[in-house]
Amino acid sequence: MDQEENVNIPESASSVPAEESGARNPEWLRMAAVAAASAALGGLAAAWFYRKTLTRLREADTNAVPEEPESPSEEFGEGI
Repeated sequence: MDQEENVNIPESASSVPAEESGARNPEWLRMAAVAAASAALGGLAAAWFYRKTLTRLREADTNAVPEEPESPSEEFGEGI
């Protein structure tokens, strides 16, 4: 057992106690916030860039009038 007590195990980055590795969490949090802000700004920029196309699509949707059938037999089929 004397040999086991004298073994010196080198510490790796993954074996560092949680108190010492706590400084890395704000970096990941900051990076996630920057990524989220970048995605949101990218979406807004795309919407602004394609605003005319989006407006035309909205107008086309509101101007579309569904065709009404001339008689109930056209709506439900000839078998009725």
